[in-house]
Amino acid sequence: MSRRRRVAVIVQSERAYHRKILRGIGAYMHKDGNWSLYIEDQSLHKLPDLDNWQGDGIILAFGVQSFIKRACSMRLPTVGIEGRSIGDDPTAPIPNFRTDNAAIGRLGAKYFIERGFTRLAFCGFPALAMKPWCGERAAAFQSCASEHGLSCAVYTGHGTTVRKWINLQHELTVWLESLEKPLGLLAANDDRARHVLEACRAIGLRVPEDVAVLGVDNDEVMCELTDPPLSSIEHGAGSLGYQAAALLDRLMAGQKARKLQTLVEPEGVVTRHSTDILAIADREVAAAMTFIHQHRGAPLLVADVVGAVGVSRSTLQARFKVLGRTIHSEIQRLQVERARFLITTTDLPIKQIAAMAGFAHVHYMTTIFHQRTGWTPAEYRKHVKL
Repeated sequence: MSRRRRVAVIVQSERAYHRKILRGIGAYMHKDGNWSLYIEDQSLHKLPDLDNWQGDGIILAFGVQSFIKRACSMRLPTVGIEGRSIGDDPTAPIPNFRTDNAAIGRLGAKYFIERGFTRLAFCGFPALAMKPWCGERAAAFQSCASEHGLSCAVYTGHGTTVRKWINLQHELTVWLESLEKPLGLLAANDDRARHVLEACRAIGLRVPEDVAVLGVDNDEVMCELTDPPLSSIEHGAGSLGYQAAALLDRLMAGQKARKLQTLVEPEGVVTRHSTDILAIADREVAAAMTFIHQHRGAPLLVADVVGAVGVSRSTLQARFKVLGRTIHSEIQRLQVERARFLITTTDLPIKQIAAMAGFAHVHYMTTIFHQRTGWTPAEYRKHVKL
């Protein structure tokens, strides 16, 4: 039996994001890695004590330059996570995995646009050096809105502190009151989304009827504790951890990294009550969309939707043009969305996923999935897992 490799993982495990990364690393370790983990839970300002550690590789979840130089000085295979400067520094050529923040912003905008919202907003943080990801999400959200001919309000405000909490929340309520409703709002992360929910409650705005609120991180515990429960984008931290671990294993085996920077796409939106609404004025179209969403995962036909709404097929098809897509394409879109989510979050067989996503058979799902994503389901699973 080969010797267990000793791997140090340096993270901030109090954050849900890094805990999901740890789960991804653990999933790889139990599946393919003969490892012994040394987990160093550190703050951003304290160097880990690895002087007496005799290891084989490092997964470094910080982009702080002092950490990078320390890791390089140890001359061990190292993989970075979320360090913007790791892959860009020629003196510290550490391969790095990052969340695709632009993809997160676009996903949030498309989510609201597909639900019929014509007014969008982004609530972020001040432009601090430690939060470039926030600006990336905001810019992509605005750009996607602009591509669809929609305006987008953006709020950054100030950093939150206990001492200034009341004043900061007051500024947020003033901004929210100034916006036309109904409104689809993407917050920079789940923390910021909770601030928005509190501000809405303070001034009597209904969620999701007046303001539909979407967060990022999908911290399941915190999302379920908000009132109403918070919808959130699952950014793919588990997949990121899995891919980082797989690369480290290859590096420890003597292989070289093919590239220094890898962006990991978000897995999808987990819809809870804070966005569970359709902002569509046409009653028949809204009823059709509601029926399709309620039965996502079922083998729906256009005739099923028409029968549920109670108007003629030609009438409903004509009215559906307001969304820029057909009834059939909307059914397929949700089926592919569900299939994609199941592929990235489970190890279920593709045939079972096809049935759970509402496809009549796996060959049909493969054809539609490839048309809409550019990948077959099997190729996509390999892409997100490696």
